[in-house]
Amino acid sequence: MSSLMECSIETIINIFHQYSTRLEHHDRLNKKEFKQLVKKELPNFLKKQKKNDAAINKIMEDLDSNGDKELSFEEFAVLVARLTEASHEEMHRTAPPGEGHSHGPGFGESRGTCHNQGQDQGGPDQNQGGHGHGHSHGGHGHGHSHNH
Repeated sequence: MSSLMECSIETIINIFHQYSTRLEHHDRLNKKEFKQLVKKELPNFLKKQKKNDAAINKIMEDLDSNGDKELSFEEFAVLVARLTEASHEEMHRTAPPGEGHSHGPGFGESRGTCHNQGQDQGGPDQNQGGHGHGHSHGGHGHGHSHNH
């Protein structure tokens, strides 16, 4: 049984592969795949940039540490880390005033609904059923299954 954080990490990996397997190298994002991923999967986190191809290209250039014009998963993970940190800071900035440690909304428009995904009737440990998913490319594959 996977925790919410483990499922979230798998989701990031699976989304990367949904786009990286479309063209050319199957474990790397080219410029077109990266633009598609940003526009579809990060519409709220990169609101200003998603409509500006030059800004998306600049983000990719900044992430492309080896200069091969593609993003490996490791290079893509830097973007995920940067967005996570920026959203965390935004959550503190927008936190309601008062005592204690609290968070306001981050950059996503979920407004607190993301943490409820996968939690039916009493939390993640009480879900019934399961699901599995996997993909294969370039001579290797990834598969995951979860029984909740």
